[in-house]
Amino acid sequence: MSALHASRHDRDAISSAVIFSKLLPEAVDTLLSQSELQEHPRNMLLFEKDERATVFFLLLEGWVKLFRTTAGGDETVVGLFTRGECIADVPCLMGVDYPVSGKTVSNARMLAIPSRAIVEMTRSDPAVCLGMLASMASHLKKLVDQVEELKACTGPQRLAGFLVGLAPVARGSCTIILPYEKLLVAERLGMKPESLSRAFQRLQALGVRSSLHSVAIDDVAILAEFSGRERWMAVRCPLVRIGELERSRAR
Repeated sequence: MSALHASRHDRDAISSAVIFSKLLPEAVDTLLSQSELQEHPRNMLLFEKDERATVFFLLLEGWVKLFRTTAGGDETVVGLFTRGECIADVPCLMGVDYPVSGKTVSNARMLAIPSRAIVEMTRSDPAVCLGMLASMASHLKKLVDQVEELKACTGPQRLAGFLVGLAPVARGSCTIILPYEKLLVAERLGMKPESLSRAFQRLQALGVRSSLHSVAIDDVAILAEFSGRERWMAVRCPLVRIGELERSRAR
């Protein structure tokens, strides 16, 4: 992919990635000249667990999931990534195998970056080294947040937080088009499909209405409050919290 063919839209995605956020324009040009722009359809396998990690990806458009397959053939979703996020950069930089498999869950455009290109850049640009450390720290924080979410939040809270993260506004009403099917939403949130259905039913009291591919929210701020405030109380008394917020919404 030549620097001449990198649109402003794509450069914005590159600049938003933690690992490249401190790079000068000249360094971005060098990166582009050694990388490949790829376009993949939905359900395209990018790499498999235990393959040698020699390439990592920066998403420009679309969604990608990382997963492991159990002995029984079931998939466990480890993470979901979208525009401006890097995939598999840590194993590439460490020179080890991919610890998980990666597959697109929508049509996707991405920059495929060979690990050797980054290694070479670290020798001449200290900002790349700092970006690598920042990216590793970012991945670790996301994992810690995910563990905390699974341990400290109820299913409805996790769903509420997920919807708030997709909402284009911080307060007021909106309609969200789900980026992937509800089965994958359930896997992302550590829930069974039937548990996800029950969570959607519970959130109806907060003004959430779901259809096959979209979710309508009356007030994002109320949903955000439920997902993040006084978690211990919501874990112990979720119905009380929903009732309290419903009364607040009605006033």
